Amino acid sequence: MALYAASIALSAVLLFLVQPIIAKQILPWFGGGAGVWTTCMVFFQALLPAGYGYAHWLAGRAPRRQWMIHTSLLAASLLCLPIIAADRFRPAGGQDAAAAILLLLAATIGLPYFLLASTGPLLQSWIARRWPAGSVYRLFALSNAGSLAGLVAFPLLIEPRYGSRAQALGWSAAYAGFVVACSSAAWLASHASPNAPQNPGGAAPDPVDVRATAAAGPWAWLALAALGVVILLGATAHISQNVASVPFLWLAPLTLYLLSFVLAFEGRGGRGWYAPAWGIPAALVSAVLMAAGLSASNGVLDVSLSVPLYCVGVLLTCLFCHGELAARRPAANQLTRFYLMISLGGALGGIFAGLIAPRVFDSVYELPLALAAVCAAALAAAWTRSGLRKWERRILIGLAAIAALATGYWDVAFVRFLRSDVILMQRNFYGTLRVRQVGEGDQQMRRLLHGVILHGEQPTQAADRLQPGSYYARSSGVGLAIEALQRHRPAIRLGVIGLGTGTLSAYGRAPDTVRFYELDPDVVAIARHQFSYLNSTPAEVQIVLGDARLSLQRELERNQAPRFDLLAVDAFSSDSIPVHLLTRQALQLYLRCLADGGIIAVHISNRFLDLKPVLANVAADLGLIARLVRDEPDEGQTRASSSDWVLIAARPDALADTADRSEALSRDPVVGMWTDQFNNLLAIVKSRPVRALKALWSDED
Repeated sequence: MALYAASIALSAVLLFLVQPIIAKQILPWFGGGAGVWTTCMVFFQALLPAGYGYAHWLAGRAPRRQWMIHTSLLAASLLCLPIIAADRFRPAGGQDAAAAILLLLAATIGLPYFLLASTGPLLQSWIARRWPAGSVYRLFALSNAGSLAGLVAFPLLIEPRYGSRAQALGWSAAYAGFVVACSSAAWLASHASPNAPQNPGGAAPDPVDVRATAAAGPWAWLALAALGVVILLGATAHISQNVASVPFLWLAPLTLYLLSFVLAFEGRGGRGWYAPAWGIPAALVSAVLMAAGLSASNGVLDVSLSVPLYCVGVLLTCLFCHGELAARRPAANQLTRFYLMISLGGALGGIFAGLIAPRVFDSVYELPLALAAVCAAALAAAWTRSGLRKWERRILIGLAAIAALATGYWDVAFVRFLRSDVILMQRNFYGTLRVRQVGEGDQQMRRLLHGVILHGEQPTQAADRLQPGSYYARSSGVGLAIEALQRHRPAIRLGVIGLGTGTLSAYGRAPDTVRFYELDPDVVAIARHQFSYLNSTPAEVQIVLGDARLSLQRELERNQAPRFDLLAVDAFSSDSIPVHLLTRQALQLYLRCLADGGIIAVHISNRFLDLKPVLANVAADLGLIARLVRDEPDEGQTRASSSDWVLIAARPDALADTADRSEALSRDPVVGMWTDQFNNLLAIVKSRPVRALKALWSDED
């Protein structure tokens, strides 16, 4: 039993640990946005039913044949190690990012992940055959606890200490150990006598709600599992795009999602901690509050309220789904079928939220739809659940009906809010883009937003509508640097990573060249057709589609890289800059693309991340000068917005004209040196408790 349990626990740890490890490897190749993680989640959810289906099929074969087949596949999977993405999968720019990610994942970790996914149900079927009186469903809780441990270990223990390559090699070594353990368990299962009377550890047999199981059947298993995944992905997308774009914030909802499985399948004699008498009302209240929070405070609900609201909401609504799922589980002889339907439901939910919704919906509508579905599922559960008194059933049905009306009202309010003053709204792999037009006459303003984050704005009728504003005003760090260069040079070449509305092209003069590097093709179309900066500038405008680092690297390799007098890094992904644009290797690449006396300008305005020490450490290590320009315009300067820019140069005289408006940056040993192999986002979160937690786990003095 110890070998079986250890194999299941290790497979679960590796199953969820591989997800952030491989996602972090490929983030720089696809722009570093939240869409990369969502697509990875779709892959993982889609491969789970394949693994569970294989376990269901293999469990019907003869024991010796099971051992031979499974051991052969385990041995073959070792050929995929180490799990390091090959360079041939690097995107060239302009192709379907989701399809490219799915192909890369299939080739890199497909077979190992497939076998890890099959481990839980397959080994539980072997245990059920050998010890039919045991409580095998408690091992499902053990599996989810292992997954939870692997997921939490990554940001707290692994990421702060090891680079991406070391993470991949360490995981690969642990997987090789799993192959040995699982092969041994398969051999023991093939030689064990079936239907042995032992009851391992004296565990009580699994309690089964016969009425609930008969009334529900496989379709209820599938629907409840799918609903939980849609809630998870919908809430994660909403938090990362519209609340706080802290890049690792996806960890919290996923952790609570796994915790809900543990609570539903473990505790109180194998019945789980969930009970409909309190679980259904808690889920209904959570659904209503989450729906109300979508449009509260004009869509910018304070992070101290919104993040706890949606995280607790994910836990309680998913606990309802998984608690009802646990109540409808069948006898142990059907457990592989049960797990297959759960995984299939999760895959369908993931495909809907991760692949279909971004192509069908023009915003994150899957979350309000899922919240309405929670109310409908609660109504069905209250109607069919056994063990409820008549008055309890009536109260729960009434609460579900009231919650459905309230949730529907707030869902409609959210849609109206999103469409208020909107002249264009569309969504793709990289998120939701909205163009809003507000005000009248000379005060009328057109704005581009990614989620709720402003990416640029322009007056539509004012006489100064072609002048740069918002974060790019002439008083900003980038504005000061450009004008200083233009005073000394008859023509400049300006490179910009991140297009937005194309505001920086407003600085261009007739002899100047402005070259934009933009990842999202929809942003290019919006900048050209909804704003006039690109079409009105006298400078030559060039646009390169694709990830900036990959594009610059290709241009250098082909001897086509322009020598920029200034390279501006302004690649917002909602409220965070993709980390691969701030590493030591990234700045080395930028330096190779600069003309003599050139300047690198990095936009670091951010509500949640303090990027100053990152740039200070990298610049100091490379022998560069880094100065911070903090622009805080007066209230009367309506066209300018508060902004922070870091100016970096190799020569002191390059920043001489901005010295009186800037301050020098110094090293920060707590943050460390960011490279392509190592970066630690936890160390730069603008929160004292989080920084204290980082210091606790850090190896540095």
